[in-house]
Amino acid sequence: MTHATPLAGLKVVEFTHMVMGPAAGSIFAALGAEVTRVEPHGGDPTRNLIGSGSGYFPMYNRHKGSIAADLKSPEGLAAAMALAAEADILIENFRPGALDRLGLGYAALAAINPRLVYCSLKGFLPGPYEDRTALDEVAQMMGGLAYMTGPPGRPLRAGSSVIDVTGGMFGVVAILAAIEERHRTGRGQKVQASLFETTVYLVGQHMAQMAVTGHAAAPMPARISAWAIYDVFETKDDPVFIGVVSDPLWQRFCALFALDSLRADATLRRNNDRVLQRERILPEIRALIGSLTRAEVIARLEGTGIPFAPIARPEDLFDDPHLLASGGLEPVTLPDGRQTTLPTLPIEMDGKRTNRASALAPVPGQTR
Repeated sequence: MTHATPLAGLKVVEFTHMVMGPAAGSIFAALGAEVTRVEPHGGDPTRNLIGSGSGYFPMYNRHKGSIAADLKSPEGLAAAMALAAEADILIENFRPGALDRLGLGYAALAAINPRLVYCSLKGFLPGPYEDRTALDEVAQMMGGLAYMTGPPGRPLRAGSSVIDVTGGMFGVVAILAAIEERHRTGRGQKVQASLFETTVYLVGQHMAQMAVTGHAAAPMPARISAWAIYDVFETKDDPVFIGVVSDPLWQRFCALFALDSLRADATLRRNNDRVLQRERILPEIRALIGSLTRAEVIARLEGTGIPFAPIARPEDLFDDPHLLASGGLEPVTLPDGRQTTLPTLPIEMDGKRTNRASALAPVPGQTR
């Protein structure tokens, strides 16, 4: 299948490291833009992280080129300036002021390339916190997400770099908006996105809950669910999530599992009434689901419109039949030559996915 390349012709230069900046650049690269990373000699240290950081570089640096440059040397700075002079977009996520001190701030580069859209991805937008150093985890703690994720009294970060990636996505939204404005004005601009404000935006639903109800939102493990059946259920072997999120689905669920007495109970016909009687309903349903295997539960639910999900681990997704059939994984060559697959950008455009065979950004100094 032909892959989607709607951003072909755009030139992007990256001064980035870790996750947030590379994640933003990876979206442009997946959509066909020409993305060049500027790395120090020896490469971005992110290439060599171990443990939970070992996946950062391969996930967010496909379809990119790379050069090595010592930005503190005249030659390296000149090479970076030359790239920026020809670029449509610049993405950076270093500490506030770092590129300005090197002569690569927005004002300096806009003087030589007025059409440049310059995206700074930071821990905080301008304000009292802007000089603090932030990481994904810092933002999750400060912005209320860790509080909402863990049980009461036990803040817990989400299980992926969700704020780095989402913050990078908001950066992409801002860049594309600036490109659209450039079509009308002929001029670029500086845009910014941040970790902290991204987190606050994501927990805005809980702030709105407080505003609407007058009661603070409880952490998700202790929340009062909006639905009576919205839980992980143990089966004979592996657990499965089931969500019954409407009155018609309740009737269908009861019929599928022969829950005749619950189906006939007039006091359970409406969702909010079922929520108030969760403690009565759930033991019977847990016992029934527990008497079946996960495969048996899924076989009954498949095609019914009732939301359900097996509880997958990340490694399970390499063999997920939907991803394999739909182009959700693309072949990637790792730096040591091994072949793997990694997730494709999760969109489709004009019937096309963005998946295509790729290698990681080459070791700086090599050509693509």
